[in-house]
Amino acid sequence: MTGTQPKAHQKHRPEVQPAGKDDRGPNLSDPALYINRELSWLQFNDRVLAQATDRRHPLLERARFVSISETNLDEFFMIRVAGLQQQVASELPNPGVDGMTPEEQLVRIHEHSLEFFKAQRRALKVILEELEGEGIRIVPHAKLRAAEKRDLRARFASDVLPVLTPLAIDPAHPFPHISNLSLNLLAVIEDRGRHVMARVKVPTTIGRFMRLPQEESETADGARAEIRLVRVEEVIAANLDELFPGKEISASYVFQVTRNADYVIEEDEASDLLQVIEDEIASRWFGQSVRLMVTEKMPDNLCSWLARNLQIDPGSVYSVPEPLGLAEIDELTHLDRPDLLYPPFTPRIPPEIRNQRSITRAIRQGDILLYHPYESFAPVVEFVRASSSDPDVLAIKQTLYRVGSNSPIVEALSEARDEQTQVAVLVELKARFDEQPNIGWARKLESQGVHVAYGLVGLKTHAKLCLVVRREGESLRRYIHLGTGNYNPGTARVYTDFSYFTDDQELAEDVSDLFNHLTGYSDQEEYQSLLVAPHGIREGVLKLVHEQTELAKEGKPARITCKSNSLTDPRIIAALYEASQAGVKVDLILRGICCLRPGVAGVSENIRVVSLVGRFLEHARVFAFGEGEDEKMYIGSADLMQRNLDRRVEQVVPLREEAHVRKVRRILDLQLADTVNGWELKSDGDFVRLEPDEGEEPLDSQAAMLEEPG
Repeated sequence: MTGTQPKAHQKHRPEVQPAGKDDRGPNLSDPALYINRELSWLQFNDRVLAQATDRRHPLLERARFVSISETNLDEFFMIRVAGLQQQVASELPNPGVDGMTPEEQLVRIHEHSLEFFKAQRRALKVILEELEGEGIRIVPHAKLRAAEKRDLRARFASDVLPVLTPLAIDPAHPFPHISNLSLNLLAVIEDRGRHVMARVKVPTTIGRFMRLPQEESETADGARAEIRLVRVEEVIAANLDELFPGKEISASYVFQVTRNADYVIEEDEASDLLQVIEDEIASRWFGQSVRLMVTEKMPDNLCSWLARNLQIDPGSVYSVPEPLGLAEIDELTHLDRPDLLYPPFTPRIPPEIRNQRSITRAIRQGDILLYHPYESFAPVVEFVRASSSDPDVLAIKQTLYRVGSNSPIVEALSEARDEQTQVAVLVELKARFDEQPNIGWARKLESQGVHVAYGLVGLKTHAKLCLVVRREGESLRRYIHLGTGNYNPGTARVYTDFSYFTDDQELAEDVSDLFNHLTGYSDQEEYQSLLVAPHGIREGVLKLVHEQTELAKEGKPARITCKSNSLTDPRIIAALYEASQAGVKVDLILRGICCLRPGVAGVSENIRVVSLVGRFLEHARVFAFGEGEDEKMYIGSADLMQRNLDRRVEQVVPLREEAHVRKVRRILDLQLADTVNGWELKSDGDFVRLEPDEGEEPLDSQAAMLEEPG
């Protein structure tokens, strides 16, 4: 692997010099000091795609990264590009903090995406070639033997044809609705001397690949059964005559439409928020078209005809090499080839939990900090499950944002309610792309008599909280869990996140106050220990940054380390620039978007930005201020973005125990030294792959954490 960006992003850019200086120093509002949010996200997806060419990952895991990069980009167009197109339609200039207008951003996104699709297909081509060497082949239908084509035709007639619905397009049959992200065939049919069109949707109820009979091939280890697959859209295209008997099929072409999947809800006017969101989810399939994907084989006149009917402008049409719909390449990872995937691992359970009879007893012995997936998520599930069956538990309160399917936590909460136990759950219905399962969980919980709330008007509840109230002797004790990630055991095996258990009285009171705010009419804005958005996190972080800035001005050691998914908030960026100017050493570990520009003379020479992209998705949020014994450490649910700080309920909690501060500091330092998963942001806005110095061994922080005994 070369570790470079696609060619379009390799061109040299001169070092950025901030404009607009005066006697007070650089103008920190200068657009030159800010990287565009959308272009920064596209670079993040480039780093995801780079994993598909990195041979340190098992082969099918590399195929998975192709799928992830496609899914990421689909959602980017459904939300971010759709929003930019709406801004253009509103005819408002509305430039961002970086100075780019929506029109300029759309042009850059189009250019970048065309290069991305080329790089993506180059990566896939190499992966498929290497899979052939492993006995897994995706065979073009045209290269099948006659007997194999006959066999597939019979299977098509029995398994595929019954679920296909051809839709003619002519004066008697208006242009059909094309659902979001569906894969479609545009069939060109000869009918009485004229060409007519028909659309055939590739059904989602069948797999993307049809399996051929196994064949054996000779390898160095002897005979091996080959896995041979054919893409289902090719099988449909080859048998269109079954759908249009008596007609001549001139040609067929694959295309895909992406639609606006965002929605705006007037919550204060909604009498039933659950029903309103359910209706909005249904309309997602019918949103405005924002992108048309066609194969390079489609003639220009047909492409233009499709775009006109879909009301898509030419700048939103992408003609790319086959195949389309690469998100479904993930199906290959379900083949029975565990040797081409990462081997399973067993997360550790620390002795402070393992050696106790119950999780609550363990918490009474001292606060517990877990780092998933290296340390097991099972104690979090057990915390809820044990509380739900504990006769001494009087109340359980929990937030749910993304919990996945078959959630053991929801099942435990459903079974917990009885005459003695009050169970209250805040289910965030507006968790994008998880609305439908959350509606299902909300209804299930309500049917079991659980008190279900949907949060605050105008805000998403993104905080990760669980409060358990337990009778112990003559008094009550509150136990709490606070996390940086969701209550989802599935993603907890691939996302890095912290879990924090405590029975600290002050924090417990804060969490109780926060739940009262979420479920009742409390106007709570100030807390003893917690930082809570939308009122307290930005202000708290700015105060802590300012403290380090003042220390540096006094000539004292000062350091800031932040780990977050993204950094876009202009006020926090400006404060970090001021800290850098004062001499504060600032290290930022940002997986995704970064609008801050490091390394600018006189502004950000003391700021380093690193992005980690590897086997596990870096998801934890950590904010550290100071050095050594004076270091203050916080973990929480919030990214440093306007949406998190202004439009969500988030929590950030201080770590009280020195051992936990040391543990997190060691993780941060390990990640900052990572020369395998790490990319460093330069002042020109490009990320460069980190490599070990000459003579040094590569350092993979994720692999090191897997191998660490505790």
